[in-house]
Amino acid sequence: MEKRFILETERLYLRELRQSDYDSLCKILQDGETMYAYGGAFDDNMVQDWLDRQLARYDEYGFGLWAVVLKENGEMIGQCGLTMQPWQDRQVLEIGYLFQRAYWHNGYAAEAAKACKEYAFSRLNADEVCSIIRDTNTASQRVALRNGMKKSDEIFVKHYRGEDMPHFLYCVKNTQI
Repeated sequence: MEKRFILETERLYLRELRQSDYDSLCKILQDGETMYAYGGAFDDNMVQDWLDRQLARYDEYGFGLWAVVLKENGEMIGQCGLTMQPWQDRQVLEIGYLFQRAYWHNGYAAEAAKACKEYAFSRLNADEVCSIIRDTNTASQRVALRNGMKKSDEIFVKHYRGEDMPHFLYCVKNTQI
């Protein structure tokens, strides 16, 4: 079992991704149904690029998307964490999450996202965290709502993989500041 983790919840550990997580990432990023909000499944090179981006984020920001590991068996079932993302004319601190489809509808995304929100507020002193969610991704929108976020009245169209994809911005303020 991984001894060095960034966050711990009731059922999960969150730790930095590493190259040895490539196969577990493929189970997520190469599943077309899981990746519909990204325009479909990734190929091998896209998975490696994704992993490399997370590793670079750790060096640049001290955070990124982290591996989500089930405590009960040590299996990496998803990723959840914090990233800086463009939203219109500014950068926002985003909570992002992607899980293997076999683990959907168990509350893992909401559990991990809540821990990331608390981390952003208590450890990073963030005044706000957001989630940028494709307009058709109702499951992720429900996770954001369970995390105390409210939908902004804005919609922003991202152009990704040759497709225009409308997105909503969900945010929650740090009330402890």
